[in-house]
Order: sequence, then C-alpha cells, then structure tokens
Amino acid sequence: MVGRKLPLSEGETARTACARGLLRAAIDEKTGEVLSAGVLVERVGWAADLVSGMVAALLAEHWNAADVDVLAGGEDAGGRKLPSNAWMALRRLGWTVVPAEGIRVNDRIVRMAQETAGRTLRSAKGRADLTAGVLATWPADSARRTAQEWDAVREAVPGGPSLPSSVINSRTRQIVAFVNKHGRMPVDVFEVEAVPRIARMLLLSACDGQQATLERADDPGRALLRLQLPSRPDPRSYADWTWVACPLALPPTVPANAVVHLPTLRIRQGRVRADLAYTHAVPKPRRSGHTVALGVDWGLNTLLSAGAARLHNDGTITTLGGGGMFRAAGVLAKQHRLRRLSEHLHTKTDHYHQLISGTEQHALTGKHAVLADEIRHVSARRSNLNDALARAAARWAVDQAITAGASVIYVEDLRSMEARGMGRTHNTRMSQAVRGRIVDRMRHLAAEAGIAVVTVPARNTSKHCPQCLVPLRHRKAPDRPTTPGWKWALCGSCGWQGDRDQGAWRRIAARGLTHQTKTVTDRTSADMTIRSVTEKLETGAVITPPAPKTSRDRSKTGPTRPRSTRPTPRRRRTPSPTRPIRPAGQRPEGHAPTDWTRLPRAAHRHQGVTTISTPTTGHRPQGAALGAGFHLHAHATPPRWADPMPDTTSGMGSLS
Repeated sequence: MVGRKLPLSEGETARTACARGLLRAAIDEKTGEVLSAGVLVERVGWAADLVSGMVAALLAEHWNAADVDVLAGGEDAGGRKLPSNAWMALRRLGWTVVPAEGIRVNDRIVRMAQETAGRTLRSAKGRADLTAGVLATWPADSARRTAQEWDAVREAVPGGPSLPSSVINSRTRQIVAFVNKHGRMPVDVFEVEAVPRIARMLLLSACDGQQATLERADDPGRALLRLQLPSRPDPRSYADWTWVACPLALPPTVPANAVVHLPTLRIRQGRVRADLAYTHAVPKPRRSGHTVALGVDWGLNTLLSAGAARLHNDGTITTLGGGGMFRAAGVLAKQHRLRRLSEHLHTKTDHYHQLISGTEQHALTGKHAVLADEIRHVSARRSNLNDALARAAARWAVDQAITAGASVIYVEDLRSMEARGMGRTHNTRMSQAVRGRIVDRMRHLAAEAGIAVVTVPARNTSKHCPQCLVPLRHRKAPDRPTTPGWKWALCGSCGWQGDRDQGAWRRIAARGLTHQTKTVTDRTSADMTIRSVTEKLETGAVITPPAPKTSRDRSKTGPTRPRSTRPTPRRRRTPSPTRPIRPAGQRPEGHAPTDWTRLPRAAHRHQGVTTISTPTTGHRPQGAALGAGFHLHAHATPPRWADPMPDTTSGMGSLS
C-alpha cells in the first residue's frame, strides 16, 4: 500500500520505521534510454546541488535567535497556528527562496529546500534554549557545579529534571572554549555554532505527484519510484527536466501490508541510497500491568547484563534463570585505539595549520589535506563501529525479552552515568560508551514486538542486596574474599553473593515491577520513564530466594534394591586413547579436551563458565590487537529459558 490510511484494530498502534534501499538503474521515460548507476548518480547529484544551494541561502538569512523563536513559536504575525510541515510554515512566514539566475526549477524543488531548512531551524530551538539556560545560571567554577548550581541550571533549561548531566556539561565546555578564544561570553548559541553544513539530499516527502510517485508492484518486495530529474547541471527550462522511472527493491523488513512513503534520496560512496519510510501496525506497549520484566544493567567491559523477573499475584518477585551478559571488550579496545589515533591526527593537523598560517603555496599544504582526509576516514570507522555495537547490543537485549516472554524492559537511567573521579583512562572509556544509542535502538526494536522500554533510577542498584536491600561488600572475585575490589558482591545478612552486574539487573527489574504504576510518558519523545523511587514501594522491590531443595531420606529402612533396577551408570563405550604422541589414559569430562597440545582460540579469552577471577597475566584480546572482525569480539549469552525454575545459586550466566 502506498499513501493509504493504515487500518488499526484494538490493541494496536501505528509505527513508522525506515529501511534502506538502493537505486541501481533507471529509465528515462522521455527517450526510453536506460540510465546506468553512474548516470543516475550524476542526475540525482545535480538536483541535490540545486536544493542544497537554496537551503544554504535560507539558513544564512535566518540563522538567528529571533527567526528561530518565531518558527518554533508556532504562530505567524496574525496569530494563526503554523502548519506542521516545515515548508508550509516557512511560506506562511514569507521566508521564500529562488534559485540562481537563469536556473529553472519547479515549485516542488523549492519545497524540498524549504522543508530541509525549516527542519534544521526548528531543531536549533532546543540547543538555543539549553545554551540560554546554561548562560543564565553560569557557575562559579565551570569545571564542577555545586548541588545548588545543578538545581538552578535544571530549572532554567527545558526538560531539565530528565536531561542527562553529560548534555549540560558538554554545552558548558563549548561555552568555555568560546570564552578562551574570544575573551567574552557568547550571547546565544548562534554565536557559538556556525551555520550547519548542508547535506546533499532530496526530501521527496515534501513533494506531491507532480514531482515524485511511489507505486508498489504485485511482488511485495518491489516498488517503482518515478521522479523528475534534470538532464543538465544548470536546467534553463522545464524541458530540461524529465521523468525517470527507478525500480526499487524493498528490504525484507518492510511488511507486505505496510504503508510506504516517498523516500529521501542521498548519494553515498558513488551510489544513490534511498531512506524508505513505512508505517505498519504493531502491538501497543503498556505502561503498567506487567508481570514479566527484563532488567538491564550497564557495565564497562561487560556492556550489558540482563535477566528476567516475574511478579506473582501475592506480590513476590522471583527470577527466571541466572541472567546473561553481553561482552564487548574487544570492540571497545578497537574503539579506544581508533580514538587515540584520531587524537594524534588532530594534534598533527593543528600543528600543520599553525605552520601554514594561511599560505596556500606552503610545502605542508598537501600533507595537511591528506591528514584531513584521514581524520574523516577514522571518524567514519568510529561511527560505523559504534552503530554496529549499538545494533548488536540492542538486538541481544530485545531477543532476551522476547524469549523470556517479557512485556517490558527496565533500563538503568542514563542521567547518572557520568565518568568522573575514576582515573583518566577509566573516565575516557566510560565517556566513549554508546549507551544512549543502544537505548534508542532498543526502543526501536522493542516497539516491533509491543514491548515497552522504561528507564528507572539507578541509585543503589549495585550497592544494595537484591534479596534484602542490605548494603553489599564488594570484593575482587569469589575466590578472593579478602581482596578489595568491585566486581564480586557479597551480602552479610542473607548470604547472597554474585557478580555485581548480575545483582544490579535483579534490583532494576524488581524496582521497575514495583514502581510500574508511576511510569510516565514524555509528551515530546513518547519515551517511558520512572522518575522517582518511593520508600514504600522500594521495600517490596526484593527478589524472593528459591526454596531450599529438600534432600530425600536416605536412612536404611529396608532391603537394598536389586542392581538390575538401578539406572545404568554412564560409562565410556570406547577404550582410552593410546597414542604415543599424546598423554594416554581416561579423559575426564570438561569444556576442552585435556589431550590437545594447543587449546582453541576461544579458550584463551578468559570467558569460560569456570572462570571466576580476573586474569592478571597481561591478557589482551587477540582479535582487537590483530584487527579482527566485529563479531569475534562481541560475546553474548544466548537466550536459554527452557528451564522456568529460578536459578539464584550462580551470579553469572553461562557464556557462549
């Protein structure tokens, strides 16, 4: 379906997602000529250049606080409400733009330029209000705010109580950099930030049938995109614009009954990419009424620790299994190495820039350009690595929830996840984590299955025991009960012990289930969150330990059963190996055969189920050192929920 209203039944809601497509070839309907991929890229690039030129002119004229406030205010000079479409709002305000002299374009090309500029100006409103609030409550020490100064700045910025601290701190550092460069405080964000760079893309969603159409074929996996493209870089008349038909293969993630919208076209790596938006029906997530929940805790090398908990009718909460982990130590090591390389390149580029001093014919100009290209290449690698890590971690968490039958995922709130006071290296690694992107991907994937994603306060989730809420004692490992550390937790009251992160997800799941009636939905972002913890509900957020197993009576009260009725003991059916080159004898059961001269590569990762202590032999992930692929260094526990009985005897889930 294209352009029709999506029918919804009871308990369903509409969900809009985006899938990536690729335009490989096209047909010029006027001449019947088959356009190759290179020609199609050229013609789409001509249209994108015309649009980006008009967008740059609009932004240069209206990049100021007064115009942004008028556009974000939602009313024109006559007090009428502005349309939701950005291009219509700009026309209501009289913000028009025309192409260069001698260039002929239709009105739909101007619409795309106004839509792109309007979206950019509207998005600047949030940054402008944040910068104004930070400037109005500037602290005495910009490097460290007091508790009163934090309260003041959160009151001054929109959405301050739920805004992460890192966002306010990054805006503060941006202002400090401006002060160090100019010797004065900025007036607003438009002095701090220059006019944003214009992306070369075509927002076909701002057009109608006179510029572009999209029709779905009988095959649910194919569609036909028709649009007008220029036949020369500087079209002089409407005759220089012709209709081009582009077959489009729809990704398998697009349902057959989805409403498909006009895509956004952009050029990347010599190809025309199509960001195809579609709307389909999904189960509607609930804010409350949950009985099975997945708790997710954040870590460093162990990026995610998660497990399911069940709320019973009598109010007790039990766990379903021992939980699992998503480890990405190798990926984070590669990320850290790319960050160090990027810092080195930036330092070298700045040094070259000072030596050149604006001289175009300087001998270092060529080397400066080469370093600039290398910086962009490294930045793209870091971005791709972060995207891959976020997708893999979010997919793992959602799969755990689906397998456990959970209707909600409770995630630790990110506002308190700030790296400070833990050393330079540890602070940097914490700051480089992509937790915010993981949560966004998690919400996107969970919406497909109708699972709600709710953030809960993180206070004391790792400090208190999940079974009795008594403060825990943290040690290095279970076999080192006297060595100070932070990874292993022991409770002196109820006797619970386990991995610190495994105890944290139990606390998060229990807290979310008991406080689910306090879940609120943000009006702007539609994100669900539990903002505060009440003492009355917190006392019930405990995990009930499993009942102790009763051993059967083994006292001698009768004759011994005949041997034939006993189960046959498991015995080896083949003789022991007798090879002279390897140790002979019976091989004991274990995770790796003892007669191997060299263990497999995975056995050297210190991630076996029998590993309890942190390795102290200078362990370094081999794949990260050699530049191996992503999936060799993202280790995750597979969903194993066949046994519904709770298992709290082990603090760590089995690792793959």
